[in-house]
Amino acid sequence: MKKIVVLISGNGSNLQAIIDAQTSGRISGKLCGVIANKSDAFGLQRAKKAKIPAFVFERKNFSSNLDMDLAIAEQIEALEADLIVLAGYMKILSNEFVERFSGKILNIHPSLLPKYAGLNTYQRAMEAGDSEHGMTIHFVNQILDGGAVILQAKVPIFPDDEVEDVVERVQEQEHRCYPLVIEWFCQNRLVEREGKAYLDSVCLPPEGYSSD
Repeated sequence: MKKIVVLISGNGSNLQAIIDAQTSGRISGKLCGVIANKSDAFGLQRAKKAKIPAFVFERKNFSSNLDMDLAIAEQIEALEADLIVLAGYMKILSNEFVERFSGKILNIHPSLLPKYAGLNTYQRAMEAGDSEHGMTIHFVNQILDGGAVILQAKVPIFPDDEVEDVVERVQEQEHRCYPLVIEWFCQNRLVEREGKAYLDSVCLPPEGYSSD
């Protein structure tokens, strides 16, 4: 059974979706830890309720970003985690951290990458007049939101939508798809090789396994 650690910064709604999926048997791996970079992250309460060990690493307690990442890395290795899941973790990981856990870090991003890497993706899509938005699950590499895409899901943007409407649609897809991809990894169906994502030994296209 693979061990999973989840990194969060805030509410932890994707963390809750992962907890629920494990509880219902849709994820065969075990959540062995939750790590937050903010002591007031609500996701820590979700972890406590689910009786998952939780740890806080705040930047103010370290001399550099790298020192903080190294401390987190040591905690992850102490937990013997096989997979690191970023779920709203609002801190850019150092190259050293990414290299150390290459092929073992997943991230979820609220856009159809490569469009709208970085922040404020909903506003940017709506200001551009896009008719659709979505989310991307990908492996993490040293380029921000630039790792091999595993799965994307699209949602419509209607002319009279508010940002909150699109956020709700995207998050519904996130909560549905992230546990699925995590289970692929737990079953050894999903791997990263030479910067590309493979599912059932088949190299996924640049847009990943698309789900409309």
